[in-house]
Amino acid sequence: MNIGDLADLYGDELHIKQISKWLRGSARAQEILKRAQLDSSDGKTIDEHDQFFRDHKLLLVLFRVLGVMPIQRGEIGRITFGWTSIPMIYAYVFYVVTSILVVLVGYERFDILLNKSRKFDEYIYSIIFIIYLIPHFWIPFVGWGVAYEVCDYKNSWGTFQLHYYKITGKNLKFPLLSTLIIIISMGCLILAAVFLLTLSALLEGFTLYHTTAYLHIITMINMNCALWYINCRAIGNASTALAESFQNDMDRNCVAYIVAHYRVLWLSLSELLQKLGNAYARTYATYSLFMMANITVAVYGFTSEIVDHGVRFSFKEIGLLVDATYCLLLLYVFCDCSHQASLNIADRVQTTLMSVNLNTVKLDARQEIELFLVAIKMNPPKVSLKGYSVVNRELVTSSVATMAIYLIVLLQFKISLVSIRG
Repeated sequence: MNIGDLADLYGDELHIKQISKWLRGSARAQEILKRAQLDSSDGKTIDEHDQFFRDHKLLLVLFRVLGVMPIQRGEIGRITFGWTSIPMIYAYVFYVVTSILVVLVGYERFDILLNKSRKFDEYIYSIIFIIYLIPHFWIPFVGWGVAYEVCDYKNSWGTFQLHYYKITGKNLKFPLLSTLIIIISMGCLILAAVFLLTLSALLEGFTLYHTTAYLHIITMINMNCALWYINCRAIGNASTALAESFQNDMDRNCVAYIVAHYRVLWLSLSELLQKLGNAYARTYATYSLFMMANITVAVYGFTSEIVDHGVRFSFKEIGLLVDATYCLLLLYVFCDCSHQASLNIADRVQTTLMSVNLNTVKLDARQEIELFLVAIKMNPPKVSLKGYSVVNRELVTSSVATMAIYLIVLLQFKISLVSIRG
């Protein structure tokens, strides 16, 4: 990459003369210029520095096994998707087989709901079990339908990591990420199996064969939460590494050329966070709606039992409470991960910039620091589901408020019916 190319990178030809001066004044800048010659379009070069793919490869395999996200490392250094690829053909077959099981079990659940349920708690459980079957029919829309966007997001990681290496001279690391994925994945599967076997043993009408229809669905729900956590954790690792490297360079080499490079790198990381939200917008929008519906029905069932019979804490009441708590916990983890990732990207880098004594640096470096601060202000890192919703802790409180409104309305109907019967 020559000086003209660097000028194009910043979109301003006036940088050419400045860049010439910066390069003569810093050995560190010369190192960056040498590594900048690495080709970002070369798959082998990308693959060499793509530690994120190597660490979270197991997660991709598990989602292919579930038939949810049939993407693969189809080319060196690139994640690909095709409607006629081998993973996609497997997903078709897996979906047809599981759909047959889901339809059979769903028919039985509807039969219990319409013809066999006599007690209120049986109605509520039947509704919840039907709700749990719905995510299966979303897979083509929220899984396969966003595969190309997910590939673009995953491939952006390779480009970012190579860019990070060009500036810092080190490969990006993700401490304990691969081990964490193994533990979480096993936990998701075990939790789903234990939950379903417990229901089969304790609930009348929930036979062992019913678990075959629910196992992949509940595992998928758990894994979606794990997927989001892993991605947000990885972005947090990247932001921490970027901030530490930037701090070290500012302490030793506070020159305009280096500040400008870190500005571009920071914007790439911020864009990566935005791509995460855009790529999985359908997936996690429906995920959030599912959680809210489940929590609302479960809490309504629990409070209705209290209105009818007082606090007894029977198994069915506890089951409703556990279901609501479990879904609320998954919703909180989803929102909190995004909140933490957004904060991590901006805070430490901004603190480092604000701590630089502008009187001790050259004018061009001071200008680049000001540009960096403006870039942070104008491009606040946030996770947005394609503009429909910003995912942060405020989403938890707004979701709880919405559910509370629906619960109040439902309980008013319930109390009115009790008064009429009385």
